[in-house]
Amino acid sequence: MTSPSPDRPSPSLPTDNVIALASGQEVAVRTYGSKKAGETLPLVVHFHGGAFISGSLDNGCTVAHLLEAAGARVVSVAYPLAPEHPFPQPLEIGYGVLQWAFKHRTRLAGKGAQVYLAGEEAGGNLAAGVCMMARDQRHPPLAGQILLSPMLDPCVGTPSLRAATGLATDCKWAQGWHKFLRSACDAVHPYAVPGTAQRLAGLPPTLMLVGHDDPMRDEALAYAARLEAAGLAVTRHVFDQAKQWPDALLTPDPRPCPCAQEVQDQFQRFFATTRCPPSP
Repeated sequence: MTSPSPDRPSPSLPTDNVIALASGQEVAVRTYGSKKAGETLPLVVHFHGGAFISGSLDNGCTVAHLLEAAGARVVSVAYPLAPEHPFPQPLEIGYGVLQWAFKHRTRLAGKGAQVYLAGEEAGGNLAAGVCMMARDQRHPPLAGQILLSPMLDPCVGTPSLRAATGLATDCKWAQGWHKFLRSACDAVHPYAVPGTAQRLAGLPPTLMLVGHDDPMRDEALAYAARLEAAGLAVTRHVFDQAKQWPDALLTPDPRPCPCAQEVQDQFQRFFATTRCPPSP
């Protein structure tokens, strides 16, 4: 696989499309990046944040553009939102888009393109859950998962989250979990709550990115530690300059955040360390 070029052009205008899944459903996606003839790029299926109950493709543009700038072709997913579409519907759509992207990987990112999952906040939860679905279905093969401040703990009681919400008795993340999970059974399903999954073997390498004062910091790092304890490859990084994460990741702001270059560098290193020779 060719390495991402260090002098890639400025981000191009993304393209919006509606794709048909194997299930017959249709879903809107936004594609970022372009490739030169004969070039092979990492192909990333990406999920925006919004606590399961809000957000759109526009809210995913910050992370998607950084992935593109790191040398990837990105397919961002307009997955359905709770409460109208609770678990497992967003994951089923996400897995369908992953299958579609893998089928069309040569056209999208070049021959032998490796496929990744990525997501921020609630999108990080969906990326982790879809990653487990791909493992259990034994298709498609994944080169890695990139999780930025993922929502992984429906108890919403970690010290980092309590520090961020203060004395409040409710928060948008608690509301999101309540509307995403239909029942107590869903709360123990590994695809809905990957952070408490008992079987972690077989998952691909993970890049975990959080901010120092990030409400999701503790649950994200706890999951990274569990993956590592299971013998899996994990890269984690805590950004000191990540102000107001994860909300800053969801703001379609043309001005780069203070840690944008650092995030892009982490993406580039992860792509470089997880690449392998192209498949025939």
